[in-house]
Amino acid sequence: MVAAPRPHARLWRGLVRGVLLAASLWPGLANALEITAARYSGATQIYGHLVLGKPHNWSTLDVTLSDGRVTSVILSERVFEDIAPRLADMDGDGNPEILTVEATPGQGARAAFYGLGPDGQLGLRAATPYIGTDNRWLAPVGVADFDGDGAVEFAYVDRPHLAKTLRVWRWNSAPDGDVRLQELAMVGGLTNHRIGEDWITGGVRDCGDGPEMVLARGNWAGMVAVRFIGGFRLRELGADTSRIAFDRALRCD
Repeated sequence: MVAAPRPHARLWRGLVRGVLLAASLWPGLANALEITAARYSGATQIYGHLVLGKPHNWSTLDVTLSDGRVTSVILSERVFEDIAPRLADMDGDGNPEILTVEATPGQGARAAFYGLGPDGQLGLRAATPYIGTDNRWLAPVGVADFDGDGAVEFAYVDRPHLAKTLRVWRWNSAPDGDVRLQELAMVGGLTNHRIGEDWITGGVRDCGDGPEMVLARGNWAGMVAVRFIGGFRLRELGADTSRIAFDRALRCD
Protein backbone atom coordinates (compact mmCIF):
# COMPACT_ATOMS: atom_id res chain seq x y z
CA MET A 1 0.00 0.00 0.00
CA VAL A 2 1.59 3.28 -1.14
CA ALA A 3 -1.50 5.43 -1.01
CA ALA A 4 -1.63 8.97 0.28
CA PRO A 5 -2.19 9.25 4.02
CA ARG A 6 -5.77 9.32 5.33
CA PRO A 7 -7.81 12.58 5.40
CA HIS A 8 -5.71 14.29 8.04
CA ALA A 9 -2.87 14.45 5.52
CA ARG A 10 -4.09 17.98 4.68
CA LEU A 11 -2.44 19.03 7.93
CA TRP A 12 0.94 18.19 6.50
CA ARG A 13 0.61 20.56 3.56
CA GLY A 14 1.31 24.34 4.00
CA LEU A 15 3.25 24.19 6.53
CA VAL A 16 26.01 6.36 -3.34
CA ARG A 17 26.21 2.84 -2.33
CA GLY A 18 24.33 2.61 0.87
CA VAL A 19 23.33 6.25 0.64
CA LEU A 20 21.36 7.27 -2.44
CA LEU A 21 21.31 7.74 -6.16
CA ALA A 22 19.62 11.03 -7.10
CA ALA A 23 18.61 12.06 -10.59
CA SER A 24 19.88 15.47 -11.67
CA LEU A 25 17.66 18.44 -12.44
CA TRP A 26 17.96 20.42 -15.66
CA PRO A 27 20.40 23.36 -15.36
CA GLY A 28 18.82 26.78 -15.11
CA LEU A 29 15.50 25.54 -13.79
CA ALA A 30 16.47 24.86 -10.18
CA ASN A 31 15.06 28.08 -8.74
CA ALA A 32 11.73 27.62 -10.55
CA LEU A 33 11.19 23.99 -9.64
CA GLU A 34 9.10 22.85 -6.70
CA ILE A 35 8.22 19.45 -5.27
CA THR A 36 4.55 18.71 -5.88
CA ALA A 37 4.17 15.03 -4.92
CA ALA A 38 6.08 12.01 -3.67
CA ARG A 39 5.51 8.28 -3.41
CA TYR A 40 7.41 5.10 -2.56
CA SER A 41 8.12 2.27 -4.98
CA GLY A 42 10.37 -0.75 -5.30
CA ALA A 43 9.29 -3.13 -2.54
CA THR A 44 12.39 -4.68 -0.99
CA GLN A 45 13.23 -7.43 1.49
CA ILE A 46 16.74 -6.34 2.48
CA TYR A 47 15.36 -5.29 5.87
CA GLY A 48 13.20 -7.96 7.46
CA HIS A 49 11.26 -5.83 9.93
CA LEU A 50 7.60 -5.93 8.85
CA VAL A 51 5.94 -3.93 11.60
CA LEU A 52 3.60 -2.39 9.01
CA GLY A 53 2.89 -5.67 7.25
CA LYS A 54 3.80 -6.38 3.63
CA PRO A 55 4.88 -4.57 1.59
CA HIS A 56 5.98 -1.48 3.48
CA ASN A 57 9.74 -1.55 3.01
CA TRP A 58 10.69 0.39 -0.10
CA SER A 59 13.91 1.13 -1.96
CA THR A 60 12.80 4.18 -3.92
CA LEU A 61 11.36 7.63 -3.30
CA ASP A 62 9.78 9.00 -6.50
CA VAL A 63 9.37 12.78 -6.47
CA THR A 64 7.23 14.75 -8.92
CA LEU A 65 8.44 18.26 -9.76
CA SER A 66 6.42 21.27 -10.84
CA ASP A 67 7.51 20.82 -14.47
CA GLY A 68 5.95 17.34 -14.50
CA ARG A 69 9.16 15.34 -14.37
CA VAL A 70 9.76 12.59 -11.82
CA THR A 71 13.14 12.22 -10.15
CA SER A 72 14.02 9.45 -7.73
CA VAL A 73 16.15 8.64 -4.72
CA ILE A 74 17.19 4.99 -4.66
CA LEU A 75 18.52 3.40 -1.47
CA SER A 76 20.73 0.32 -1.69
CA GLU A 77 21.63 -0.61 1.89
CA ARG A 78 18.73 0.90 3.82
CA VAL A 79 15.00 1.17 3.18
CA PHE A 80 12.05 3.47 3.53
CA GLU A 81 10.03 1.74 6.27
CA ASP A 82 6.91 3.78 5.96
CA ILE A 83 3.34 4.09 4.71
CA ALA A 84 3.68 7.18 2.53
CA PRO A 85 6.02 10.20 2.29
CA ARG A 86 4.73 13.50 3.69
CA LEU A 87 5.21 16.97 2.18
CA ALA A 88 5.87 19.84 4.59
CA ASP A 89 7.60 23.20 4.13
CA MET A 90 10.18 22.99 6.91
CA ASP A 91 12.29 26.05 6.08
CA GLY A 92 9.58 28.50 5.02
CA ASP A 93 10.77 28.96 1.43
CA GLY A 94 7.47 27.83 -0.06
CA ASN A 95 8.95 24.62 -1.46
CA PRO A 96 8.11 21.55 0.63
CA GLU A 97 10.54 19.05 2.01
CA ILE A 98 9.65 15.36 2.22
CA LEU A 99 9.45 13.62 5.60
CA THR A 100 10.22 9.90 5.39
CA VAL A 101 11.07 7.07 7.76
CA GLU A 102 14.27 5.21 6.90
CA ALA A 103 15.60 2.04 8.49
CA THR A 104 18.85 0.14 8.20
CA PRO A 105 19.97 -3.26 9.51
CA GLY A 106 21.58 -3.02 12.93
CA GLN A 107 20.47 0.56 13.57
CA GLY A 108 16.69 0.63 13.23
CA ALA A 109 14.77 3.68 12.06
CA ARG A 110 15.28 7.42 11.78
CA ALA A 111 13.28 10.38 10.48
CA ALA A 112 14.83 11.61 7.22
CA PHE A 113 14.00 14.70 5.18
CA TYR A 114 14.60 14.97 1.45
CA GLY A 115 14.33 18.11 -0.64
CA LEU A 116 15.84 20.37 -3.26
CA GLY A 117 19.10 21.90 -2.09
CA PRO A 118 20.50 25.33 -3.00
CA ASP A 119 22.00 23.75 -6.11
CA GLY A 120 18.61 22.41 -7.20
CA GLN A 121 19.58 18.79 -6.57
CA LEU A 122 17.23 16.38 -4.86
CA GLY A 123 18.89 14.83 -1.85
CA LEU A 124 18.92 14.19 1.87
CA ARG A 125 18.54 17.50 3.73
CA ALA A 126 18.55 16.31 7.34
CA ALA A 127 17.93 13.27 9.53
CA THR A 128 17.58 12.39 13.18
CA PRO A 129 19.94 9.80 14.67
CA TYR A 130 19.00 6.17 14.17
CA ILE A 131 17.27 4.59 17.16
CA GLY A 132 20.37 2.40 17.42
CA THR A 133 18.89 -1.10 17.60
CA ASP A 134 17.78 -3.42 14.82
CA ASN A 135 14.02 -3.78 14.22
CA ARG A 136 13.11 -0.60 16.08
CA TRP A 137 10.77 1.86 14.36
CA LEU A 138 9.29 5.33 14.77
CA ALA A 139 5.90 6.64 13.66
CA PRO A 140 5.56 10.27 12.52
CA VAL A 141 2.86 12.39 14.15
CA GLY A 142 3.02 15.67 12.24
CA VAL A 143 4.64 18.98 11.41
CA ALA A 144 3.61 22.37 12.80
CA ASP A 145 4.79 25.39 14.74
CA PHE A 146 3.65 23.68 17.92
CA ASP A 147 4.91 26.30 20.39
CA GLY A 148 4.05 29.41 18.37
CA ASP A 149 7.59 30.77 18.18
CA GLY A 150 7.67 31.00 14.39
CA ALA A 151 9.93 27.97 13.88
CA VAL A 152 8.69 24.68 12.49
CA GLU A 153 8.77 21.53 14.61
CA PHE A 154 8.07 17.90 13.81
CA ALA A 155 7.03 15.10 16.12
CA TYR A 156 7.11 11.32 16.10
CA VAL A 157 6.52 8.45 18.50
CA ASP A 158 9.77 6.63 19.17
CA ARG A 159 9.16 2.85 19.25
CA PRO A 160 5.35 3.08 19.51
CA HIS A 161 5.11 -0.56 20.64
CA LEU A 162 7.93 -0.46 23.22
CA ALA A 163 9.26 2.90 24.44
CA LYS A 164 6.04 4.75 23.49
CA THR A 165 7.83 8.09 23.69
CA LEU A 166 6.66 11.25 21.93
CA ARG A 167 9.62 13.35 20.72
CA VAL A 168 9.48 16.90 19.37
CA TRP A 169 12.28 18.31 17.20
CA ARG A 170 12.92 21.74 15.68
CA TRP A 171 14.18 22.38 12.15
CA ASN A 172 16.91 25.04 12.18
CA SER A 173 18.06 26.40 8.80
CA ALA A 174 21.35 28.21 8.29
CA PRO A 175 21.82 30.93 5.63
CA ASP A 176 24.06 28.59 3.65
CA GLY A 177 21.31 25.99 3.42
CA ASP A 178 22.66 23.65 6.09
CA VAL A 179 20.10 22.22 8.49
CA ARG A 180 20.44 21.36 12.16
CA LEU A 181 17.76 19.28 13.85
CA GLN A 182 17.34 20.06 17.55
CA GLU A 183 15.41 17.80 19.89
CA LEU A 184 13.30 19.95 22.21
CA ALA A 185 11.48 17.55 24.52
CA MET A 186 10.05 14.09 25.04
CA VAL A 187 7.25 12.51 27.04
CA GLY A 188 6.42 8.85 27.60
CA GLY A 189 3.22 6.83 27.74
CA LEU A 190 1.87 7.69 24.28
CA THR A 191 1.52 5.76 21.04
CA ASN A 192 0.06 5.93 17.54
CA HIS A 193 0.50 2.46 16.08
CA ARG A 194 -0.29 -1.21 16.66
CA ILE A 195 1.93 -3.93 15.20
CA GLY A 196 0.70 -5.08 11.81
CA GLU A 197 -1.56 -2.11 11.05
CA ASP A 198 -0.84 -0.48 7.71
CA TRP A 199 -1.76 2.98 8.95
CA ILE A 200 -0.54 5.39 11.61
CA THR A 201 -3.18 6.49 14.09
CA GLY A 202 -3.80 10.13 14.95
CA GLY A 203 -1.90 13.15 13.72
CA VAL A 204 -2.00 16.92 14.05
CA ARG A 205 -5.10 19.09 14.09
CA ASP A 206 -5.96 22.77 14.60
CA CYS A 207 -9.48 23.36 15.86
CA GLY A 208 -8.99 27.13 16.07
CA ASP A 209 -6.71 27.38 19.08
CA GLY A 210 -3.43 26.32 17.53
CA PRO A 211 -1.96 22.96 16.57
CA GLU A 212 -2.21 19.96 18.84
CA MET A 213 -1.28 16.31 18.45
CA VAL A 214 -3.90 13.57 18.75
CA LEU A 215 -2.51 10.31 20.13
CA ALA A 216 -3.45 7.24 22.14
CA ARG A 217 -2.42 6.43 25.67
CA GLY A 218 0.33 3.83 25.70
CA ASN A 219 -2.13 1.10 26.72
CA TRP A 220 -4.75 2.25 24.19
CA ALA A 221 -7.16 2.98 27.04
CA GLY A 222 -7.89 6.50 25.84
CA MET A 223 -7.30 9.26 23.30
CA VAL A 224 -5.48 12.46 24.24
CA ALA A 225 -4.78 15.86 22.70
CA VAL A 226 -1.20 16.99 23.29
CA ARG A 227 -0.01 20.59 23.08
CA PHE A 228 3.61 21.61 23.23
CA ILE A 229 3.95 25.15 24.61
CA GLY A 230 6.82 25.46 27.06
CA GLY A 231 6.24 21.81 27.87
CA PHE A 232 3.64 19.16 27.20
CA ARG A 233 -0.01 19.66 28.08
CA LEU A 234 -2.28 16.63 27.76
CA ARG A 235 -6.08 16.67 27.59
CA GLU A 236 -8.29 13.60 27.59
CA LEU A 237 -10.51 13.16 24.52
CA GLY A 238 -12.33 10.00 25.58
CA ALA A 239 -11.95 6.25 25.86
CA ASP A 240 -12.75 5.36 22.23
CA THR A 241 -9.51 4.62 20.36
CA SER A 242 -11.06 3.21 17.20
CA ARG A 243 -9.89 4.42 13.81
CA ILE A 244 -13.26 6.11 13.28
CA ALA A 245 -12.95 7.98 16.58
CA PHE A 246 -9.50 9.26 15.66
CA ASP A 247 -10.74 10.43 12.26
CA ARG A 248 -13.55 12.36 13.96
CA ALA A 249 -11.12 13.94 16.39
CA LEU A 250 -8.79 15.02 13.60
CA ARG A 251 -11.75 16.70 11.87
CA CYS A 252 -12.54 18.51 15.15
CA ASP A 253 -16.01 16.89 15.18
